[in-house]
Amino acid sequence: MSTRRGPGTAGAHRPPRRPMLRSTSPARVHARVARWKRDGLTVAFVPTMGALHEGHLSLVRRARASADRVVASIFVNPLQFGPREDFACYPRPARRDRALLAAAGVDLLWEPLARDVYPAGHRTRVRVVGLGDVLEGASRPGHFEGVTTVVLILLEVVAPDVLWLGQKDAQQALLVERMVGDLRLPVKVRRGPIVRAPDGLALSSRNAYLAPAERAQAVALSRGLAAARAALAAGERSAARVTRAVRAVWRRYALVREDYVAVVDAATLEPLKDLGAARRVLVAVAARVGPARLIDNFEWRSR
Repeated sequence: MSTRRGPGTAGAHRPPRRPMLRSTSPARVHARVARWKRDGLTVAFVPTMGALHEGHLSLVRRARASADRVVASIFVNPLQFGPREDFACYPRPARRDRALLAAAGVDLLWEPLARDVYPAGHRTRVRVVGLGDVLEGASRPGHFEGVTTVVLILLEVVAPDVLWLGQKDAQQALLVERMVGDLRLPVKVRRGPIVRAPDGLALSSRNAYLAPAERAQAVALSRGLAAARAALAAGERSAARVTRAVRAVWRRYALVREDYVAVVDAATLEPLKDLGAARRVLVAVAARVGPARLIDNFEWRSR
């Protein structure tokens, strides 16, 4: 008889902390997780690209509470970077990241090699039609094919019970949820809330690109969203006026260059006009501040 515990007790009886295991081998990671599952243990997975911050670590803590074992990965995925994006200079503080994950209670860290994720001749891409072509997908062509392809590969190796993603990348989380549902993958996708600095800026690995003056201007994203939220709370139901509330704030920040301000259905990403008829609204923004391209969002429920 299986000794697997239900979701209400997962993670409640963890053994004393042991040193974090590390591997680059997909086969060894898969074998370790399979052994845990044979022992009746549940497994949560937190994929990352490294350059960790408190947002990542909050997902690890949620993963620990949701399962008996936690696997994390660090892989800077070349497939999701465009030809003029920051793949080459993306921060890779490997030693620091390992220490943070070990301290947060990760049981197994997988640091795959690019040749193992994408062997020679690899041609398959995973595309979520429609959801991946707007917002971030429109600004970064091919980005989401890279995301969904790598997530599917990672899930095939780790085979977790629970996958934890962050709300800051709301569109990415939605695409992965849709992919998991459409392909009937046996994993539950959970989202952790956005973690912010004291001044409201959403934590992001790319914040490290900001010079002090640029960092001071980057709060425009969260302050613009706060104005949109206040408008909704006051009864505003026009998407155009909610959008204007964000831009009115941004005009006070000279270094902020808008990519998009979008008010969409949170489940379909379809643009909205009258927000009174929508159950879930996503207000999402993207802008460049100095060398960094930053995103932020919030979800609002009409009832």
